[in-house]
Amino acid sequence: MTATPSRVFVARLAGIAVFDPSGDQIGRVRDVVVMMRPAPRAPRVLGLVVEVPPHRLVFLPITRVTHFDAGAVIFDGRINMRRFEKRGSETLALGEMLDREAELADSGGERVVVFDLGMEQSRTRDWLITKVAVRRAGAGLGHRWAGGGRGTARLGLRRRHGETLVVDWGAISGLRMVEEGQGAASLIAAFERMRAPDLANVVHELSAKRRAEVAAALDDQRLADVLEELPEDDQVEILGKLDVDRAADVLEEMGPDDAADLLGELPSEQRERLLALMQPEDAAPLRRLLSYADDTAGGMMTTEPVIVSPDATVAEALAQIRSPDLNPALAAQVYVCRPPNETPTGRYLGTVHFQRLLREPPPTLVSAICDTELDPLRPELPLETVSSYLATYNLVSVPIVDENGRLLGAVTVDDVLDHLLPDDWRESGMDDDSGTGVDAEEVDAEEEALRGKEW
Repeated sequence: MTATPSRVFVARLAGIAVFDPSGDQIGRVRDVVVMMRPAPRAPRVLGLVVEVPPHRLVFLPITRVTHFDAGAVIFDGRINMRRFEKRGSETLALGEMLDREAELADSGGERVVVFDLGMEQSRTRDWLITKVAVRRAGAGLGHRWAGGGRGTARLGLRRRHGETLVVDWGAISGLRMVEEGQGAASLIAAFERMRAPDLANVVHELSAKRRAEVAAALDDQRLADVLEELPEDDQVEILGKLDVDRAADVLEEMGPDDAADLLGELPSEQRERLLALMQPEDAAPLRRLLSYADDTAGGMMTTEPVIVSPDATVAEALAQIRSPDLNPALAAQVYVCRPPNETPTGRYLGTVHFQRLLREPPPTLVSAICDTELDPLRPELPLETVSSYLATYNLVSVPIVDENGRLLGAVTVDDVLDHLLPDDWRESGMDDDSGTGVDAEEVDAEEEALRGKEW
């Protein structure tokens, strides 16, 4: 094991694994908690926010961290599993300090943007924020847009070349004040490799102000993916703060079932305005989904399952389910229908499961191997019927057809779980408040001594 480096940059901690002394991973770093102090004293690092399964954020005191290694944080094995709640005297280094503007001392008030913070251990063994990595104003991370107005394509983050500096904490001013209109590019860059459900958990824990700023900085597809994983209240809040044209763009990028669920939470006037702004081919399936009750097969289904014609080959079907953007539950089978191949299709003929596709020669026609024995379901059937059907036949999705036998969509097992779990399942996480390897009261006392101390 290598020695702990003398300086650690907090943005590089984002997402790295946290291990106990025996080498078992308990979670990943999501942020660093600091306490701001009167100038010129540097902020003191109190601890790390660690995400433990399933999507629960807990506080790891910095006093329990034994090593910062390349790609890993090692702690002494004792941690309080109570959900982390930020206190009024605390600041999140990643969530709140990155992308702040500040002034360089002795430079005539030159503006710079913070993109990282360096922490070091003092002679008293305390960790302090001693360095600030900044980029001169106008030379930071930003977004590039193609054109403007409705239908504009956001192309994602780009780097504008410019001078970057690492300066002492005392060489800047202005970071202690809350900034309106704060950017979020550096925060997003720190978590750019994070999967959408994990990023959604980070976004959920931010203040409403920072959530709006992060949403403004994300590209449409990434924001759509994150919205699909957020609680409904967060979805409505974020969508309501977007420009209405961009809100319509983001809804077009969401899965139809998730977009319809979100639209269903909005006032009817706002919902109709957004639908009117969307492309007709995107709005039409959402209107169909909104016509069904939320807890029916029609209300849960997606209108974009994998559909092939009866004259398609096994090779062609496999090529479709290989798409990396396809939900794994939807990729588990293809539905054979007569043209047209977009919902509502021509007559539904049957289903071919991907395992069957893997066992057949590539030139084989899917119509020769499709399963016609299991009947599809109708859109008005309730949640209980759909869940029983999936459980009875050990399926991960079920086709939904209309009275004329045309495929309308498919309900996947994750859609059913979303409706069977409590409304707050995304937020509830683990209920165990105990520590590991030590009496929970002892962990509580040590944490309170650290976080409650006046420095």
